[in-house]
Amino acid sequence: MQDWWRGAVTYQVYPRSFQDTDGDGIGDLPGITRRLEHLAGLGVDAVWLSPFFRSPMKDMGYDVSDYQDVDPVFGTLADFDALVARAHELGLKVIIDQVLSHTSDQHPAFVESRQNRLNPKADWYVWADARHDGAPPSNWLSVFGGTAWAWDARRKQYYLHNFLTSQPDLNYHNPEVQDWALANLRFWLDRGVDGFRFDTVNYFFHDPKFRDNPSDYRVKNEVEANPYGMQYHLFDKNQPQTLLWLERVRGLLDEYGAASVGEMGESHHAIRMMGDYTAPGRLHQCYSFELMGYDYSPAFFRRKLGEFFAGGGGWPMWAFSNHDVPRHVTRWAKHGDTLESLAKQAGSLLLSFEGSICLWQGEELGQTDTPLVFEELTDPQGIAFWPEPVGRDNTRTPMVWDAAPHGGFTTGKPWLPVKPEQAARHVAGQTGVPGSVLEHYRAMLAFRRATPALRTGHTRFLDLHDPILGFVRGEGAGAVLCLFNLSPVALSVALHGAEALDPVSFNAVLEGDRLTLGPNAAAFLSVTGDVAVRD
Repeated sequence: MQDWWRGAVTYQVYPRSFQDTDGDGIGDLPGITRRLEHLAGLGVDAVWLSPFFRSPMKDMGYDVSDYQDVDPVFGTLADFDALVARAHELGLKVIIDQVLSHTSDQHPAFVESRQNRLNPKADWYVWADARHDGAPPSNWLSVFGGTAWAWDARRKQYYLHNFLTSQPDLNYHNPEVQDWALANLRFWLDRGVDGFRFDTVNYFFHDPKFRDNPSDYRVKNEVEANPYGMQYHLFDKNQPQTLLWLERVRGLLDEYGAASVGEMGESHHAIRMMGDYTAPGRLHQCYSFELMGYDYSPAFFRRKLGEFFAGGGGWPMWAFSNHDVPRHVTRWAKHGDTLESLAKQAGSLLLSFEGSICLWQGEELGQTDTPLVFEELTDPQGIAFWPEPVGRDNTRTPMVWDAAPHGGFTTGKPWLPVKPEQAARHVAGQTGVPGSVLEHYRAMLAFRRATPALRTGHTRFLDLHDPILGFVRGEGAGAVLCLFNLSPVALSVALHGAEALDPVSFNAVLEGDRLTLGPNAAAFLSVTGDVAVRD
């Protein structure tokens, strides 16, 4: 189906934490294949697999040493082919991560590049001479703390690493690197994947003059725990050459009819950049971390979505949680009457947004973050900045399938613990249970799929007082009014121009022209005329 991605819902799987089949405590590809029926039954359109390639696992697979093979901890290429075949049998598209802005320091290209300045791979990575005083060539910082430059005594130069020192950045100013990256994409396209998620898509190019970044222009009340946020990243990423590179990528994807989504790793102007990166001939869709913070107000959602669509181009993917941030049920807990009602409302809200949607594994269960002690951490970012900001292990703990030990994830010792609060929210315990978070997600996904206005209809926000968020999706017959009480306190409104609550609504009662919205209510109504909502 052409443009299947437009308005589609993708489910993110973190392979280490989804399902273990061999008892080593780490999830694997056969485990994902075993659980694909859950995703098909949930009603999503696609599955996105986080990295499963060969890797030293210094950054849990985001440090790749071989882009054309499966790491043995996850299985084999044959296991991957079986996964793709089964997904397609179930009507699911398969999107896989591509971590192409940097490699592992154990990748053969970097091993060769660091030997001297004259070898064939010498210019494949970002190398720079020291300043006269021996200092790094610029003030650029690593996302994981400290300088973004590491000294290599063999070349007597610094190399750039935007993340760990074991994740050297590739030099995309070199056309050979671009050709190499395209060859890796073609390898997986030939194996039948339906698209790619591009990690840190705005990090591909750097300023070749190595100019210093200025300080962040935004006024802040206190020093940030991670100094990376204290710079305005004008020169270490976000370079205009990236857009031309993405046009080359798009040309290859169009040969196969494959789709793409980019991760916008930026805190400045991220919404605007999403539009630039998804302009015609570039990425199909893009997401940022804009909706993954602590604001849960109507004004916030109106502003963020409105900002993207005011740009007039491109296509967004919206998400509330992923493998890099605390789960949204935990972040927004104070806004919920109960965690379950908050989880159901957040699911309804996200799945009613204009654009494509990404769900993070366990979100359909109302899963919460797992409190971990320092000794349980594996995440280098979490370890570096302990105790705050909270690292990424808390959201990456294993999927909980049933009431068996470790939630049915493994028969061995899981790589991260399944603690009692998380173990209580499992698939088996919510399947077929009226009112459960899981069954609500299934109903909401079916409603979105069956309602063209929710997949592709335009959005018109209503001017309402907090804590009510309201908007109309679509035009004319088939348009849908979406209303949400983003608070744990009941209220009511007068309603005109809409009728008939859809069964997917919850905590909402319509009596005549009066709509009562209970705590964390979500209401979906058919539009019959000029909509007016008054409190």
